Amino acid sequence: MTREPVTKTDRIVLTLGEEIVSGQWVPGAALPSEAELCERFSTSRNIIREVFRDLLAKRLIEIKRYRGAFVTARHQWNYLDTDVLSWALASDHDPRLIVAMGEVRNLVEPQIARWAAERATSSDLAQIEMAYNDMVKHHQERDAFNGADIRYHEAVLAAVHNPVLQQLSIAISSLQRAVFDRTFMADSGNMPRTLQEHKALFDAIRHQDAETAEQAALTMIASSTRRMKDVM
Repeated sequence: MTREPVTKTDRIVLTLGEEIVSGQWVPGAALPSEAELCERFSTSRNIIREVFRDLLAKRLIEIKRYRGAFVTARHQWNYLDTDVLSWALASDHDPRLIVAMGEVRNLVEPQIARWAAERATSSDLAQIEMAYNDMVKHHQERDAFNGADIRYHEAVLAAVHNPVLQQLSIAISSLQRAVFDRTFMADSGNMPRTLQEHKALFDAIRHQDAETAEQAALTMIASSTRRMKDVM
């Protein structure tokens, strides 16, 4: 989910980022000069340079000395950045993007679930259960539900107790947040299944059933992928 813009820098990053990802500025194209962007957005060069730093961090642009900012190739974009992934999902209906996202989730989430079942402490279980209960409580409210869903998956990852893997939490959460924001469906045909799938994973973890936990994660990903295809 794209963050709410709160500063002029954020608002300009949002505008230019969406324009780049939507194809208004194609890979290899030069962005307008600093002076032109200052005029367009009624701002200073310092702000535009901050914007460029943010776009560089998202790997949407590269700076060529004495020539300015240029859009990078799509394969260089940081799709694990929440904004980039959200913009791509909003503008790119290529099914290969959905497949790629599903492959990444299938690679990491089932193993995380398995390890969580083997290693979760009582404190870890309490955190997972608390997040699940918040999902149930807020199942009609998109933002609150998705926030609880992210906390649920972060708690499952924390239960693995792997400090190196934990460093991936931001990237994994970014991927999950973008997916969840697109696939939230509060209707009676989807929400009960979604909650049951999360309950099944929690039950498998608390019962230390690694095989069932892994399968529960795979089932959850498959359902999410189906919903994603429905809305794309």
